[in-house]
Amino acid sequence: SAASDVYKRQMPNKQFKSGFVCIIGRPNVGKSTLLNQILKQKVVIVSPKAQTTRNKIQGIYTTDEEQIIFIDTPGIHKAKNELGIAMNEFAFSSLSGADLIVYVIDDTTPIGSGDEFIIEALQKVKIPIFLVANKVDLVDDTNKIVENINSYKMKGNFTSGITISATNHFNIDQLLDMIKEKLPVGPMYYPKDQLLDQPERFVVLEMIREKVLLNTKDEVPHSVAITIERFKERNHLVEIMATIIVERDSQKKIIIGKDGSMIKKIGTQARRDIVKLLGCKVHLELFVKVEKDWRNKRYQLKEFGYMND
Repeated sequence: SAASDVYKRQMPNKQFKSGFVCIIGRPNVGKSTLLNQILKQKVVIVSPKAQTTRNKIQGIYTTDEEQIIFIDTPGIHKAKNELGIAMNEFAFSSLSGADLIVYVIDDTTPIGSGDEFIIEALQKVKIPIFLVANKVDLVDDTNKIVENINSYKMKGNFTSGITISATNHFNIDQLLDMIKEKLPVGPMYYPKDQLLDQPERFVVLEMIREKVLLNTKDEVPHSVAITIERFKERNHLVEIMATIIVERDSQKKIIIGKDGSMIKKIGTQARRDIVKLLGCKVHLELFVKVEKDWRNKRYQLKEFGYMND
């Protein structure tokens, strides 16, 4: 029965381990790419744009021996608006209740004031912290890698450290082994086949936003939010109506493009990914709406899911 299945998940054998692992770091260091590599499936969007991740997203890694709930967080940055403040709050609030922290750094750049700010905040927590130096495949000089990592170790108190390449899957399995070793004995929090704690509607709107990020430039990506107006399934077809929200009329023109070319391109790319996600035919309609200065309006941040009540 369903009740007995829940009971079995909550009462595993003594060897089963589980826990929450918070992935934290500056923008564009590869946190979301790392999570996708661990789960061997694209569950969170990625792009070259900083601050791609805006929400706290939990990816679920499960084997017969353990279940690890990875919390992918927005990149911590100097906030310039209410959205930035909310994103930083999402990231730091994720530390509460975590069993372990994976602090990801970009090994191609030296330590900066933003990293020192994060390290100072991490000193207040009393759980294991792994220093994970990503993008080592882009550094030719091994001495520079060691020198950079040592500069972080001098500033913070880390349980352990490892160099990885999230894009090339270098040392990902070794990082997983390090995490598993530190996990406490615990229950299975989610069904074994669940990979994400978010509903399909959330994944769909993120896929649309990803295509906007990849196809536009300058300030347009940072000014975009997506809302799902309709998500209805019938006769093996899912009908989706979504609105792309921007802050200025000029941005709306960019999203639409000449004769509607850009919005058509975004829709075609997004629909292709959504079909893979849902496993059925998809009819996708996109609209563009201007909400001036929405990133500084708290009620709209709540409406778009970027701020808790």
